[in-house]
Amino acid sequence: MNITYSVVGSGSVGKTLASLFARAGLDVLIANSRGPESLSALAAELGRHVIPATVERAFEADVIFLAVGFAQVKAVTAKRLDWTNKIVVDVTNALQPAEVREAESRGLLSSEINAEFVSGAKLVKAFNHLPVRQLGTNPSMDGQRQVVFVSSNHADASATVAALATQLGFAPVELGRLDEGGAPLHALHGKPGGLLFQNLTKLA
Repeated sequence: MNITYSVVGSGSVGKTLASLFARAGLDVLIANSRGPESLSALAAELGRHVIPATVERAFEADVIFLAVGFAQVKAVTAKRLDWTNKIVVDVTNALQPAEVREAESRGLLSSEINAEFVSGAKLVKAFNHLPVRQLGTNPSMDGQRQVVFVSSNHADASATVAALATQLGFAPVELGRLDEGGAPLHALHGKPGGLLFQNLTKLA
């Protein structure tokens, strides 16, 4: 069965993610709040594998990248009621003080909060640990790939996203559950977790 992919959000993160799919020759839907017409120039720039869509259509994909700000996740995901059997890749970072306080006041990581907005889906934290200008850049040495960390409470969803990361040219490192190995991918106690902003490579 062919897995379908989408990116919701067309800011710098969404554009970069779409470009990774285009580079790998994989089809991906891309959507934003302004509608498909606003994405025609981006699609023309990146090529035929990047397909403008409505947010509603993008949410029909099997694997959905949330490339919006942490504060926008609740409103954006409200456009879909049934998230059953979806894999949602959370690339958001809650780094603003108010965002960190919201999560810590509830004793949750930001991805655990986002998981509540897509109840029924399998949420995976990935592709969030690097500044967007570094994501997908070529490793400094031949034979190495840039690391992408992958964390989820669902091992099968983690494996699916890890396999996709490999297709996109990365070296995935699975960290296990969000609240265990994945915790360093979040802001902790007001500071970036230990894996955020670490641009690492791994032998291919």
